[in-house]
Amino acid sequence: MPAVTVRLGAATASLLISTPPLRPRERRAPPAAAAVGAGVLLRSVLATPGPRGPLPAMAQTHDAFSPPASEERVEIMNKHGERLVGLLHNTGSNKIVVLCHGFIATKSDSLILDLASALTKKGSSAFRFDFSGNGESEGQFEYGNYRKEADDLYSVVLYLYQKNYDVTAVVGHSKGGDVVALYASIYDNVRTIVNLSGRFDLNKGIEERIGEGSIDRINKEGYLDIKDKFENFNYRVTKESLMERLNTDMHAASVSIFKECRFLTVHGSADTTIPVDDAYEFAKLIPNHKLHVIEGANHNYTAHRKEVADAVVDFIMTNGV
Repeated sequence: MPAVTVRLGAATASLLISTPPLRPRERRAPPAAAAVGAGVLLRSVLATPGPRGPLPAMAQTHDAFSPPASEERVEIMNKHGERLVGLLHNTGSNKIVVLCHGFIATKSDSLILDLASALTKKGSSAFRFDFSGNGESEGQFEYGNYRKEADDLYSVVLYLYQKNYDVTAVVGHSKGGDVVALYASIYDNVRTIVNLSGRFDLNKGIEERIGEGSIDRINKEGYLDIKDKFENFNYRVTKESLMERLNTDMHAASVSIFKECRFLTVHGSADTTIPVDDAYEFAKLIPNHKLHVIEGANHNYTAHRKEVADAVVDFIMTNGV
């Protein structure tokens, strides 16, 4: 039985479109760590402070016995020939954790930065990157792309293994939480998975984000352009990308995760973007699962960064980092 801290009320969103589920493909064993595969280094240069300015206060602090990690910009080719841009935080340890951002976010999301800081303070190296079509990485942004992003993650993990790193865990927030769960259902080369605020039922939450009646418009016209409050173009949702999301079956993915995989789900009890009930659904189905609910936390853990970082780091460190 999973460990549970707090429970919140039921989710209210309803099924929007009924489509046949697409089950994840049969798990493929990865090549040996030293094999040459999809993750190919294109360029590696020392990173310099970017236009976003200094890191948040939490991301700048270090334990007295843990010197600041060096930062190195890395580009990795995915299976589609697109460059994925990442930042390697090297503490000198070959133990490394990969951090995955959420929807319309990047590797420089403040939560991802805080997690990287928390991990390096404990001596673990960390790698954060932009999925294809996001941030600095190449490719077309898509509303869905769950399976493609899982394949992007595979390219990153394979590259790190080729560079003699030991990938001890992958961590994903929001959509990234679904991606790491899907990854664990397909590949078995990472033994610890952390899902932060991932959505279990991907049929839900669509019109809450892109507007009431949007699904009918997409079905009729084939796409919908999403604009910000100033009517500036933000991104396009195509019918194909919408259907890819709807056909991504997290129930099938959850029951396909191998039992030796240690899986942590963290969720905020006050999350109004993805209700905490989704976390309980993951907990019911994933074989080797721990559930940690943070009382009062929202979707981005805005006022609970230390709690979420501690939960993630403690879980990973107990697995031998």
